[in-house]
Amino acid sequence: MKKPFLLIILLFCTRFALAQIPQIQRVDPTNWWVGLKNPNLQLLVYGPNAGTLTYSVKYPGVKLVKSHKVENKNYAFLDLVISPATKAGTLQLIGTGGGQTLTRAYELKARDNQPKGQGLTSADFIYLLMPDRFSGADPTNDKFADMADKEADRSSPFLRHGGDLKGVENRVNYLKELGVTALWMTPVIENNQPQTNEGGVMRSAYHGYGFTDHYNVDKRLGGNEAYKSLAKKLHDQGMRLVQDAVYNHVGINHWFLTDMPSKDWLNQWPTYTNTSYKYQPITDPHSSAIDRKVTLNGWFVPFLPDLNQNNPFVANYLIQHAIWSVEAFAVDAWRIDTYMYNDQVFMNRCNAELQAEYPRMFTFGESWVNNTVDQAYYTKNKINFPFKSNQTGGVDFVLYSAMLAGLNEGQGWDNGANRVQQVLAQDAVYEDPTRLVTFLDNHDTDRFLSVVGDDIGKYKMGLTWLLTTRGIPHIYYGTEILMKNFKNPSDAEVRHDFPGGFDGDKEDKFTSAGRNKAENDAFDFLKKLANYRKNTPALHSGKLMQYLPQNGTYVYFRYNDTATVMVATNQTDKPVALDMMRFNERTQGFTRAKNVLTGEAIGDLKTVQLPAKTALVLELQ
Repeated sequence: MKKPFLLIILLFCTRFALAQIPQIQRVDPTNWWVGLKNPNLQLLVYGPNAGTLTYSVKYPGVKLVKSHKVENKNYAFLDLVISPATKAGTLQLIGTGGGQTLTRAYELKARDNQPKGQGLTSADFIYLLMPDRFSGADPTNDKFADMADKEADRSSPFLRHGGDLKGVENRVNYLKELGVTALWMTPVIENNQPQTNEGGVMRSAYHGYGFTDHYNVDKRLGGNEAYKSLAKKLHDQGMRLVQDAVYNHVGINHWFLTDMPSKDWLNQWPTYTNTSYKYQPITDPHSSAIDRKVTLNGWFVPFLPDLNQNNPFVANYLIQHAIWSVEAFAVDAWRIDTYMYNDQVFMNRCNAELQAEYPRMFTFGESWVNNTVDQAYYTKNKINFPFKSNQTGGVDFVLYSAMLAGLNEGQGWDNGANRVQQVLAQDAVYEDPTRLVTFLDNHDTDRFLSVVGDDIGKYKMGLTWLLTTRGIPHIYYGTEILMKNFKNPSDAEVRHDFPGGFDGDKEDKFTSAGRNKAENDAFDFLKKLANYRKNTPALHSGKLMQYLPQNGTYVYFRYNDTATVMVATNQTDKPVALDMMRFNERTQGFTRAKNVLTGEAIGDLKTVQLPAKTALVLELQ
C-alpha cells in the first residue's frame, strides 16, 4: 500500500515542480519592424512564472529600459527602445531565474515596399462584405476539429458557411468593374468562439466581432497569408483595404482571458452589468456619473468581455496591434466598431499614434446616434465640447436615417427630401463633413431595397443621393443586385450568401448572364454612376450647394472651378418642369447639359423636364 501512495506523492511533486519552472510560451506582438518612427515597443511575455524572470536583450541598437510585473506572475511587460540605425534580424530575449536561463528568439523585420496607410478620401467608394457569406474558394478550411466551433453548414442561417479570403480575392475584378475603390470586410481576426445561445438559437461567430487571438487571421478564412495576398491584389488594382477594428471588447474565448494578466484587464462589476446602449449620457452636460459609466464600461453582451482601456498595458496592446496590422497586412484605413463605447481619451491616443506613423491614415468609427450634435462629438468638430475628438471621419448614421425617411415619407414641411436637406444644412458643426462615411444599409440593418418597399424608383433615387452628395459612400454587398430582406427574426436574414460565391450555387450573380433583367438594370445603374463619380472630381470632391425642396423636388449642385454637376430628384408621381432661373446662381454661363445616366443631350437649360419618381444627374456644359 505504501509504494502506490509514494508514487502518487512523487508524481504530484514532479508536476508541481514542473509547474514552477518558468517558461516563455508566447510573446506579443509576434514580431516587429525596424525603421518605424516610434522607437518604443512594449512586449507582452507570457508563460508559467514568466513574470518571475529577470530579462535582458542582446542585439545592436535595441535596449531594454524597463520590466513590469503585474498581478499575474505568468506575465511580464518589457519596454524596449529600438534605435533608428537598428538593422533587421533576430534578437535574443533572455530571461533568468530559478537557476535557469531561457532564451527566446524575436524577429525584427525590414519594412516592405507595399503601399500601406494610404487612407481614404471623398473620391473613394467603399464596398462592405462579410467574408464568410461572400465567396468561398477553399472548402478544406471551412471547419477544423481543434476549434471551439466545429460546424459549417450553409443550410443554417446561424452557422458558418465557408466563405474565405481567397474567395474575396477571386472577386476583386468584379468590385473594380462596379466602380469600387476600397474594400471593407467585417473582422477577419481569429474568432475561436464557441457557439452562443442568442434568442434560443445557437449561433456561430461568423461575423468576426469576438477576437480570440489578435495576431492570427482566422484560419477558416485562410489565415495571415491569404489576407496578405488579398491586400496585394487590391493594391495591384489601385484599390485600398479597410480593416474592421474592435477595441471595446474581445471574445470570451480570447487566449489572454483564460489566464488574465490582472483583474483590471477588463471592466469589472460586482455583478454582470450590460451597457445601456444609450449614447446620451456621454455628451449630456447634466448626466450622472453612473449613467456614463454604464454606457462606457458595461459589457456589450455577456460573451464579449469589455476591455479596460484605462489599463496602460491594455492600451499599449491594442495600439501596437493596430500598427502591427498596418505593417503586416498593408492596411489603408480603419473602420472602428462600437466607437462610442470606447474610452475616448484612449481612442484619441490610438488615432494619433496611427497617424504619427502613417500620416494619411483614415479612421471612421461606428457611433449609432440619431442627431448631428452627438455624431459630431466623435469626430473633428467645431462644437465647444469639453472633450475634442481627433477622429478623421465617422459613419454617418444621421444622414442614413434621413435618406431612408426621406424616401419613404410623404411630402410635407419637414418630410421627404427635406430630411436630407436639413441634415446637410447642419454640416457646419463638423471640421470636414466630406470625411463622413455615408450608407443606405449594412450588416446590422434591414436591407435598403426592403426598406423602400421594393420600389426601384426609390432604390435608384437613394443610390443617386448616396453617390452624389458629400461624404465617402459605401454600399453593402448585394445591394447592387437587389438583395433584400428585413432583420426579422434575426440579423442572419440580411446576411445571406452572395449567389454564385460558392460551389454548387444554382445562380451566379457575379456575371451579367447569371443576373435577371431587373438585377442587371440595377447593377448597370450603380456601375455607371459609381464610375462616373470616380472620374469626376467635381462630383466626389467639389463644393455642395443645395436648394430648399419644393413640391416634391430636391435640387443640388456639386461643382469646382472646372465643372458643375446638377442633381435633381422628383419624389412625386407626376412629371415636373423645373424652371432653371431659380438656380441661376449655379447655372449661369451654361447653355446645355448631358444626362450622365442616359447620355442624352439637353440643348436648352431654360426648363428641365424631371419625370415622376426620378433622379437626374446632369453635367452642365
